[in-house]
Amino acid sequence: MTEEKNGFDRLVDIMRSLRGPGGCPWDAEQTHESLERYLIEETYEVIEAIDNNDPDLLKEELGDLLLQPIFHAVIAEEKGEFTLAEVLITICDKLIRRHPHVFAGQVVKTASEQVENWELIKKKEHGEGRKSALAGVPPYLPALLKAQKITEKAARVGFDWEHVEQVFAKVLEELQEFEETMAAGNVSRMEAELGDLLFAVSNLGRFLSINPEEALRKTIERFVRRFSHIEETMHARGVQMKDATLEEMEGLWEEAKALERNKE
Repeated sequence: MTEEKNGFDRLVDIMRSLRGPGGCPWDAEQTHESLERYLIEETYEVIEAIDNNDPDLLKEELGDLLLQPIFHAVIAEEKGEFTLAEVLITICDKLIRRHPHVFAGQVVKTASEQVENWELIKKKEHGEGRKSALAGVPPYLPALLKAQKITEKAARVGFDWEHVEQVFAKVLEELQEFEETMAAGNVSRMEAELGDLLFAVSNLGRFLSINPEEALRKTIERFVRRFSHIEETMHARGVQMKDATLEEMEGLWEEAKALERNKE
């Protein structure tokens, strides 16, 4: 514990030195707004390390991610907004308040009961002015993840399908509506219907306990790997991609799929 505490304090001291006189010009110029992209990038690099099952990389990436809230807290400290100590007090108090079954003797038997309890406590904390069941979803989440969060919140107040077959039927209905709109050539309506279709697919994923954002991300990664196989094979054969036939590329695509299956 002492080593962890010293490491944390050391990181804070280093960040303050980087921002202070004689420190790093780049670090000194940063603001909450300029650091937004790095917070997002570091989060996804942590996810990549987890997906790759690489503990050493995960250790490194968690450090990079941890630096971001320290960076923001030091900036806020300089501006007199709040201190790092206040950040830690706030999260500690919140965790204790929202886990009364651990710290206050309340009985909670299942994880789903705890989720419901957590939401009830949040509503009480935010007061009567925050009435919508859909409130609290960050506006800048990736769209598929945001759709999942929205439907989760709606489901908690009973606005949900009863059976997965109903959700799947909704996906097919939205697909048919998109097909009809596409045939009519109405671009603005196509955008709306495509959005409805993606929302329905996201809801299907949520109903099946499949994270749609993660599912799409992994599909993109598979696409990139298979396309890279096509490129590399074509290059080895001395053939330019633009000179290859679609049939040749599809054959290599299937070859890449087979190689993946053999590794599983």
